[in-house]
Amino acid sequence: MSQDRFDVVIVGGAAIGSSVAYFLTHDLPFAGTVAVIERDPTYAHAATTLSVASIRQQFSTAESIRMSRFGIAFIKGFKERFGRDADIAFREGGYLLLATERGRAVLSANAGLQQAEGADVVLMAPAALARRFAFLRTDDLAAGAYGQSGEGWFDGHSLLDLLRRQARRKGVAYLNGEVSGITRRHDRIAAVTLADGRQIGCGILVNAAGPQAGDVAALAGVALPVEPRKRCVFVVSCRAELAAMPLIVDPGGVWVRPEGGVYLCGVSPPQDADPRDDGFDVTYALFDDVVWPALAHRIPAMQALKLERAWAGHYDFNPFDHNAILGPHSAVENLLFANGFSGHGLQHAPAVGRAIAELIVHGRYVSLDLAVFGYARIADGRPLRELNVI
Repeated sequence: MSQDRFDVVIVGGAAIGSSVAYFLTHDLPFAGTVAVIERDPTYAHAATTLSVASIRQQFSTAESIRMSRFGIAFIKGFKERFGRDADIAFREGGYLLLATERGRAVLSANAGLQQAEGADVVLMAPAALARRFAFLRTDDLAAGAYGQSGEGWFDGHSLLDLLRRQARRKGVAYLNGEVSGITRRHDRIAAVTLADGRQIGCGILVNAAGPQAGDVAALAGVALPVEPRKRCVFVVSCRAELAAMPLIVDPGGVWVRPEGGVYLCGVSPPQDADPRDDGFDVTYALFDDVVWPALAHRIPAMQALKLERAWAGHYDFNPFDHNAILGPHSAVENLLFANGFSGHGLQHAPAVGRAIAELIVHGRYVSLDLAVFGYARIADGRPLRELNVI
């Protein structure tokens, strides 16, 4: 039988939205009804499935490090939680962030914070980098921060599939549709309207709409600084064997990591060439003009690369301070945000799902105090800047 009202309505069914639904129905004493509204049930264009599905602890915000550590524990406890056949192919290959003299002080300060939070990150001098990673050019480097454990990459499709399947088994309704309107009565959201005319009432509305989160918030008359920014991923092959390569981030922002017998790489465009972009066309000039030259310089063996294929996805980008926006709106009491991750949403999905579920059930954070990411900083113009955006 169809239902036109739910206690919790979640807009967006990718990693963040499905994680909220999962934790509500598994780890917490919640007996209400839950609906997830997803406009793309194939997830072919979702930020989750088009990402490179990596996780790191190397952030400049303590709470982000804690969310990553929660995520690592969740991933490492996968078989215990989901069964011995559950596998998201986690590869604990590490991250290596490199800096020239200009960036050494920031890298060192960030590494100190990460270590204080329990992350297994070491700061390495150029000589140590050359010994550990013989394929690197290090003569123009001042330091590198290497995550020796608790960092790597995984199969994002499998993570999403498990969260969705488990949530549905517990009665969560996944509805195919696009939210085209939100009914707001004073300081509360009463219902959402879908493009096909269906109206669904809600007790609590969770905005987990990824790159479209700002558009969804606007339907409720709420300003949310989140928009889609296109990011391209290039798949290359290299004849040389580069043993034990971590995910490497060059000082200029170009990144590369292994994936089976090939390598994934990319870079964020410069700020003045990075507008809102809903499209999926690959910007091949980024590879020719920026990515390949940087890789050829940093890893001489990559001077001879073959571009195999490429794709484009989106960050749910927060231009205000590049950090997550979590928790209730300051004036609309039943509107919760889970938005603005600027490229690190998938890795933080378990922690965010748990946190938002706790707000719904307990009215407060329990596992991790993420109040620093609250909407009030947006309304008050107080940015909490994340310095390690990749």
